[in-house]
Formats: sequence, structure tokens, C-alpha cells
Amino acid sequence: MPAYNIFRRGMLKGTARMTALAVMNRAKAQAPAGQRSDTDPRDLRGQPVPEPPDDKSAGPIRPGRGSVLTGKVAVVTGAARGIGRAIAVEMAANGADVVALDIAGPVSTASNAAPATPEDLAETVRQIIAYGRRGESIRADIRDIAALRAAADHVEQTYGKIDIVVADAAIQRWKLLLEMDDSDWLDVIDNNLNGTANTIRAFAPKMVARKQGRIIVLSSMQGKHGTKDGSSYAASKWGILGLMKSAALELGEYNITVNALIPGLVDTPLTRYEKRLSESMSEQGQKMQNPTPQQAWDARAPTAALKVGWLQPDDISPAAVFLASDAAAMVTGAEYEVTGGDSAKSA
Repeated sequence: MPAYNIFRRGMLKGTARMTALAVMNRAKAQAPAGQRSDTDPRDLRGQPVPEPPDDKSAGPIRPGRGSVLTGKVAVVTGAARGIGRAIAVEMAANGADVVALDIAGPVSTASNAAPATPEDLAETVRQIIAYGRRGESIRADIRDIAALRAAADHVEQTYGKIDIVVADAAIQRWKLLLEMDDSDWLDVIDNNLNGTANTIRAFAPKMVARKQGRIIVLSSMQGKHGTKDGSSYAASKWGILGLMKSAALELGEYNITVNALIPGLVDTPLTRYEKRLSESMSEQGQKMQNPTPQQAWDARAPTAALKVGWLQPDDISPAAVFLASDAAAMVTGAEYEVTGGDSAKSA
């Protein structure tokens, strides 16, 4: 290797280390280390919801555990709580300015989870700002592409660019296929699949103009296999994978990567209710109506490679930071599973 190239590579590595340390030190000084992004009580009707032990978890968000995103501007949908909030805050912890977008209100009667609130969205922004980054909220419905295009214009005008877009917003319906009302099918597909496509269609043109960008969509292990009583959700998440791969092929010539994160079962308001717990047990061949969180954990944990019943949102977000970073420049059209071991049981 020529001496100049060796010198140049050494200089680049040294600069990267100094930048990373600067970001880490600044964030540590401005935000408490080891803080969970999910501030909701971890209980279901007064019953505690088990968490993975420290040695079986990525742990709470802390600066430096992901890749550096210094100088990047990110937009995260579904950011009011759960995985969306964790990703937004994790990106801020690693140097990005973050715009948190969420409807922060009712989406459809075809949702088993209580809707996110404006207060939830405000808490996400508070955590972003606590890491010394710029942050703001936008209330918008991802089914409304005009609203998303207006949001894209606002972000570009305010921050000067858009580097990263994470499409996380989703709803879930548990109901037998043959008993579904039209809304139980159509509203889930419209929000999850069409809303994800709208997000790409609204924000990607800003990236195309700059010939660079990172798009991350959220699928699910329920999109990789059939889900009894959850067909509309599983179908929407399977469709997102096809959408991701198609978008990767179309946008690659503009130096835009498109990838999918595929979480396993994660403890969020989207899943923290009795029906989801009983379904998780039935997947293991155990029938029980209204199980406690501990009973569901005990039934499911032995079947996972890492022996955890489910993950936390903070276990998913480091993978999003990697996919958004310069380190993932050659990663596109890919599926990244973060499951605690469910991946070992599927093709």
C-alpha cells in the first residue's frame, strides 16, 4: 500500500475516534447514562411485566453504544413511544438531530392498543433534547401523503437536509380472519403498509436531490411467518419487506440505502395487553385466557435461544443506528432481525 494511503487511513481513523469521543463526552454530560426510553409503567393491570436480565439485553440507551451520527438529521415516524421512541432517542444519543413524527391520537377502531398521546410525543422530544440535540415533534397521519410531504418540506427548510428516515408507525389487530370487519383488514393494511410507502414517497425525493440517504422500515417476525388471529398485521409486515427490497433497487443509483429492521416480540404498548400475551402462549401450545405477564414470560422464554420472553424497545434501536450510519454504506435491501433467538427457529 502506498505510504500516502497508509497515512491517510491513519488520519481518518484518528479523526473518527476523536469525533466519536467528543460526541460521547458531550452526550454524557447532558443526559443521564443508562436511561430507558420507555417511561411507561411496565405493568399490565397492576401486574409487573418481566424484563430481560442485564446480561441478556442491549440495556438502556447510552451514548456510544451505536455508530456515530454526528451532523445527521433524522425523521422517525411512530416516535411517540415504543420502538419508534427508542430509535429516535438512540439516534440523538449518537449525535443526530431528530424530528419525531406521530399522529399522537386515535388511528382506528381496528387497533387493540390504546392510542399514543401528545404527551407521549412531547416526552420523546424531551429525551432527544436531553442529549443536546435539536429535536421537535410533528403530528401527522402517515396515511395522508400530503401531510407527510408538508412535513418533509418543513424539515428540509428548518434543518437544511434529511439524512435518515425511519418508518415505524403501525397498528395491530387480533381477530380471526373470517370474523374481521372490513376495517380490521383495510385499516391495518392502510396504516402499516400504505403508510410506510407514503413515508418513502414523501421523504425520499429530498434524498434523491442530494444523492444520499438512509431509509429504515420496520417489519416484524410476524411478517416472516403466519400469525393466527393476526393476519392483517402479518400481511402488512410481509408487504413491507417487498416494498423495502423494491425501493432499495430503485433508490440505489442515488446512493440511498433501504433496509428493514425485524423485531421479535417486544414489550411496548402495542403488545402489552392480555390478548397478545395469550396468543404468545398459544404459539407454544399452551392455552390460557388472560395470563399474567409472568406466566406468558415463563411459557415463552425457554423457547428462545437467549431464554428471554421478549425484548425491550432499547434492544432494537442500536441496530437502527448502525443501519443509519456510514458504517452501513454497503448494506441495502437487507433484513436485520433482532429477536432474542426467534430467528434461529425460522428460515
